[in-house]
Amino acid sequence: MKKLILFTVAFSLAASAANYTAKRTTRDGINVVVLADAAHKAEFTVVPSMGNMGYEFKINGKQVLNTPAGSLAEFKAKGGMCGIPFLWPYANRIDQDYYYANGKKYHFNFDLGNVGRDQNKLPIHGLVRTFPWAVVSVKADGKAAEVTSRMEYYKYPDLMAQFPFAHTIDMTYRLKDGVLEVETAIHNLATEPMPVALGFHSFYKVHDAPPDDWTIHLGARDQMVLSKILIPTGEVKPVPTPDPLPIKGTRFDDVFTNMPRDAQGHGEFWIQGKVEKVSVIYGPKYDVAVVVTGPGRDVVVMEAMSAITNAFNLAQAGIYKKLQSVPPGGEWRESFWVKTAGF
Repeated sequence: MKKLILFTVAFSLAASAANYTAKRTTRDGINVVVLADAAHKAEFTVVPSMGNMGYEFKINGKQVLNTPAGSLAEFKAKGGMCGIPFLWPYANRIDQDYYYANGKKYHFNFDLGNVGRDQNKLPIHGLVRTFPWAVVSVKADGKAAEVTSRMEYYKYPDLMAQFPFAHTIDMTYRLKDGVLEVETAIHNLATEPMPVALGFHSFYKVHDAPPDDWTIHLGARDQMVLSKILIPTGEVKPVPTPDPLPIKGTRFDDVFTNMPRDAQGHGEFWIQGKVEKVSVIYGPKYDVAVVVTGPGRDVVVMEAMSAITNAFNLAQAGIYKKLQSVPPGGEWRESFWVKTAGF
């Protein structure tokens, strides 16, 4: 009987470990890492050479993220955003050709060609969206499958010229119980505090209803009032009601703050079709969500952000009081999660 029990336990542990897999492979000649959770029919693909972007997340063969048609190689050649792009050292727009940090004014050098601009010529979406990362760990055990990649920002003069704070970033994508965790750890190697205004411009979808029949839960109490060029003015207003809100007829490119939190300090936004549902769970240091919807769109952006749009300059102006920073030699670490139901 004792041998039978030991065999049963050993078999159970082996089966649990086999459930999760993590492997390096190539797709269209591009290196990727694929995480899988067989029990929940979940598979996630990350492309380290393209900004460490989360490219695909499938549940039961259905895409949770917006992934473009055609090959990965075609997408890389064409450019653009899909999946889970990482925005750093600033998410979304800055209202001038300069920004403030620690009371000092820093001007962008546009001749270097690594600062994107929006339709109003404002700096947008950070500096590293397509920057290559180095994979440092790929593993799977009985608990999860995960990949950790690293960007050693301080080694690149063209990056330091725009945001001169020496640092490294470790990002871990972790697949566990069918849920995707995105954990980011920033290590400040500089001699001054480093402001943190990162974001993940993630695109989500459901499949069991047309977009006009989707609903959205805006898990925040406040919505920032924006200028005509989508910069927060400092004013806030209550979020739209009812909750959940039908997406049909709505048009958002808006900044939401003041999230209700559960006992773990987590906030939540979600979209839902008939049954299928995608939730974004925000860790305590993700205090802001940008939501983008609109007629004709078959995806919804629910962006995890550590600060509001234009946080550097609004903090300098005394309008924004919640800009986070990392002390010299310190670390900033936080996660958000993508959870599905009904797929």
